[in-house]
Formats: sequence, structure tokens, C-alpha cells
Amino acid sequence: MEVKAKLRYARIGAQKARLAADLIRGMDVNDAIRTLTFRKEKSAEMMKKLVESAVANAEQKKVIDLDTLYVKHVSVDKGPDMKRFRPRAQGRAFQVRKRLSHINLVLDER
Repeated sequence: MEVKAKLRYARIGAQKARLAADLIRGMDVNDAIRTLTFRKEKSAEMMKKLVESAVANAEQKKVIDLDTLYVKHVSVDKGPDMKRFRPRAQGRAFQVRKRLSHINLVLDER
């Protein structure tokens, strides 16, 4: 039985978040958490929290064996951009796009 968790409007670009997603795809949950714990990227910390959230969802349902869970599917999609403006020389303005992303995670048992 599948267990899902999603993180919407994560304050990180999709391309950077995909680096952590590619690391854990197909791994056992315990191995994925262990791997993400020792990575120093912001995306790894976000992904670790998301995996732990999905495990908590599975524990709440009480129909799945937690020891056999693995990461079945991880997708990182682009979210909307927050648009901000920085002052530049001679009265001009420079647009800064702060990127957001949506992360979807599916766990299943082997």
C-alpha cells in the first residue's frame, strides 16, 4: 500500500532539489534518511523531513510494515516564482526571481 507526502512551495529551486531526489530514489527508507542526514545541502534537509513525514503517515495508517518501506517515486516540479526588485544605478530596478518548487514523495513496501 502506498503512502504519500508532499511539500508545496518549498523555498528552493527545482533543479537544486532534484539533486537530493535523485540520491534517494529507489532506496530503503532507513538508508535514505541516513544518506540525507550527512548531506549539507538545503535540499537534503528538506527531503529528509519529507521522508520522515511520509513514514509518520505510514505509521498513522497502521496497515503497512515500516521495516519494508522504500522510496517508490520522488518528483520535483517547478512552483511559482516570487518576484522581487533590487535597486540599481541611475534609478533603475533589477528583477530578482526567487524560485519555488513542489516535491512529491511516494513510499511503498517491498
